Amino acid sequence: MDKLLDGKLELHSFFNDTISDISDRNIVLPFNPTSEEFDMSFFTFPPDGKLVTNVEEIKKYRLDAKNGEKFKDLFTIYSYDESILKYSALQGDAYITSHSIIRLGEKDYIPSCLITLYFYTRSEMIKSDSKAIIHTSDSKTESKKNYFNDKIYFLKRIIKPKSLVFIDGPLIGGDYYVKMIQSIKDFIDMDTILVFFVKNSNSNLVTDNIEEFRSKFNSDMHWSYSMLMPGERTNFFKYVDRKNSDNAKVFCYIKSFNTSPQRVEFPLNIFIKYRSQIDTIMDMIYYLMIVQGDLKNPQIRPIAIAEKYARSTLQLIDLNRLMRSSLLVPTMNQERFGW
Repeated sequence: MDKLLDGKLELHSFFNDTISDISDRNIVLPFNPTSEEFDMSFFTFPPDGKLVTNVEEIKKYRLDAKNGEKFKDLFTIYSYDESILKYSALQGDAYITSHSIIRLGEKDYIPSCLITLYFYTRSEMIKSDSKAIIHTSDSKTESKKNYFNDKIYFLKRIIKPKSLVFIDGPLIGGDYYVKMIQSIKDFIDMDTILVFFVKNSNSNLVTDNIEEFRSKFNSDMHWSYSMLMPGERTNFFKYVDRKNSDNAKVFCYIKSFNTSPQRVEFPLNIFIKYRSQIDTIMDMIYYLMIVQGDLKNPQIRPIAIAEKYARSTLQLIDLNRLMRSSLLVPTMNQERFGW
């Protein structure tokens, strides 16, 4: 499959077909969609897993932002985020998603975005002979399935070998996380490091499994916030699925400012292969959090930029107008999107 060039905004192959089929069936979408987020905070760790704590000594580790700045140019850096809008009509639900990947250039951020549109219905009559409309009894579950498929497809299509990729969201979360786990080998073959970021998690895996922390903290976030000073991280922990050892990751918590920490996750195989570079990457993550400097919503700057592009591209799409007028061409090419 050919790689997309940087700076492209692409429409999913069934985008126009979906709009056409919705329009042909006289389906009326609301003019004010809701912002949709797949809440995976309660499913970040499947219940049949186990925790191994011998990755590092259980203590806090100081981060070095200057070291992170020094070595950031050794990597080709990408980041991923998405934005989702949901239109709930009488006949079914439409999900439009902007998958956003930005690459750090020498002087700028170079974005690539994929816009997808799916319409789900319980009605076999509405589905009829449509190739684009999806018949399902559970639109939310089906939308997650398509979301993961599109996310993995887009990452593989855009990311170049020998890269460092920051991804917003957990590695293991929800019912379809296995799809991401199964793709890890492809990224390892590309000599590419994937790093996942989780905010606002309710996980208590550490505090439930480490005797000295048990029953003392409300959650892992509570424990790490109490333990860490700004500019520090916890030790790394390893999580392994009891039924399938391939479903595994290594993670720690990082506190950039005097705010809630974030969890940073590495697929286990990537962590093992690139262990000698992990500490430098953690320093780089801290540096990128300081550069962003958002105390209310602390995150690394590349992900913050990817998030802005994801939201902005959705503003380009007015489904109701498109259903009343001419359709968009399959691919829209705009140098840096003209923003």
